[in-house]
Amino acid sequence: MENKYEQLLYEKQRNGVLITLNRPEVMNAISDQLDEELHHALDQADADPEVRGIILTGAGAAFSAGFDINAQVEYVWPAGLPEGKSVAEVIDTWRTRFWQKEHGRIARIIDEISTPIIAVVSGWCMGGGSWYALTSHLTIAASDAVFGQVEVRMISDDNFSWILHAGYKNGLRYALTGDHIDAEEAMRIGLLNEVVETKDDALEKAFLFVERLAKVSPETVKINLAIAMKGLQVMGLHNALRLNSELAAAVIVSKREEFSKPLEDARKEGGLRAFIRKRDEPFQPEPFGPRSKKKPD
Repeated sequence: MENKYEQLLYEKQRNGVLITLNRPEVMNAISDQLDEELHHALDQADADPEVRGIILTGAGAAFSAGFDINAQVEYVWPAGLPEGKSVAEVIDTWRTRFWQKEHGRIARIIDEISTPIIAVVSGWCMGGGSWYALTSHLTIAASDAVFGQVEVRMISDDNFSWILHAGYKNGLRYALTGDHIDAEEAMRIGLLNEVVETKDDALEKAFLFVERLAKVSPETVKINLAIAMKGLQVMGLHNALRLNSELAAAVIVSKREEFSKPLEDARKEGGLRAFIRKRDEPFQPEPFGPRSKKKPD
């Protein structure tokens, strides 16, 4: 049975494989399990000679809302450390976790994957979800796609993949604030290859590209992909991602009580929805996308 996973779908078709993040009830938020399953699915597809391209998408109304922030953690203030943890333990945990897990998956696309990955984005593509979408070799979006690194608003790190694709000034404009951008703006600043009307249109475009890949010798595709990827490594991308992990660990322990505690209080009182409202309302209206219009009084 092809789909032996619990939190993603794995479907071989049309010379490739469609990998679908499958937690639509939480907008495909990336749990540890989903992260591990995606790691395994990418390896499985890359090892299959019948797979000439990997298409990565999300089920339902989102590509991914980012890494799952619904875990119940008690924080001790004023430092905002998890209860029972020292600063040293938290830094070591996050820098190791980032490189071996989240950031490690991204680095593996640069370092190891020899099969082209095409991300198909529809709906929300936030935080870690955007990192996966943008680090894929090609990214095609439906017109309803919305991107952002909103985690910076709750004292977390952005990701160098935005700077890599959008450039220094465009990347910083959105990385420093967590502002949302729509598909049109994402295309303008270089995050995307193409914008089409619907998710179905984007999937069709992706599969047509995989079918074109299948007309080229597989070894040729692998080597030409390696020319691009290894070139980025030589230019320093691997080191940039490694440093990204080190600095991410530092920002996680830089919580200020006046910024972070109100968010945690909102979560305790009203759950994840209240947390997100408390986090994002001060930034509305957003520059682009579905929250770019000021709410009527």
